[in-house]
Amino acid sequence: MASDSKPSEQQEALRTKFNTLLNPQQFHSGWSSLLTLDPEFFSASLNLAAVPVKNSHLSPKNQSLIALAVDSAATHLYTPGTKSNIQTALSHGASLDEILEVIELTSTLGIHACNIGVPLLVQVLKEQNHPSYETLVKGEFDEHQEELKHEFTKKRGYWHQFWEDFLKLDPEFFGAYLDFSSVPWTKDTGNGEEKGVLEPKMKELIYCAFDAASTHLYVPGLKLHMKNALGYGATPEEILEVLEIATLLSLHTAHVAAPIIVELMGKEKGGAGGSAGSDGSRSGLSSKVSRN
Repeated sequence: MASDSKPSEQQEALRTKFNTLLNPQQFHSGWSSLLTLDPEFFSASLNLAAVPVKNSHLSPKNQSLIALAVDSAATHLYTPGTKSNIQTALSHGASLDEILEVIELTSTLGIHACNIGVPLLVQVLKEQNHPSYETLVKGEFDEHQEELKHEFTKKRGYWHQFWEDFLKLDPEFFGAYLDFSSVPWTKDTGNGEEKGVLEPKMKELIYCAFDAASTHLYVPGLKLHMKNALGYGATPEEILEVLEIATLLSLHTAHVAAPIIVELMGKEKGGAGGSAGSDGSRSGLSSKVSRN
């Protein structure tokens, strides 16, 4: 089937199925172009995306917020998904404060440069017998560092060994990160309580989502935040559903490529593309993807 033909009965049925299984607001250009080009793969993709929606261990609103974390993370930055997930979350009753809090939580991803890099730096300093290892790393916390550790534990609800050396090496940056990462845990959103708007369990599931995403795969953080989420009352089924939603990042390969293919096909058919083959025939994208 050529890309400029009218929708077939199969395509119309798949679009109806999409609206039934998922939120119609999620039907962005990636889905639309994929339906035009490859109904079979569209159908398989739809069935995959529909499983978490069908099982609903998390509410539709929270599923949308989890997907927003995956799509808006610095390692992915998938704009169509970010937009459609915000729209879907709003349609399920999410507030502006809840959406902003997901963005705040997801914005902490960059600290993993330090979480991975600092232990390696300490290892190298030790192997090289560098004087900084004795003066900065082996020493005990001073009073200011102890205060920062206490404040982190109070605001973030946990402490982990991988923060130790980071705090010893640069308490100023650690303190700035503490303030940055604590905003969604401590801000007053108008109800008189300084704890943000999402419950702690949901905050930890947000962390799990972008740590588990295939564009990041940060194992130490994922394990830590799974443990924290369970401590806040999350079920194994809820955590598994977060992982399934993160898996749907795979669909974005087709969602990015399909609109480009459709655009290039349109340009070729309008005379803007294609090139003469060695036998004088026109060769181009449209002839390769058109179906008989």
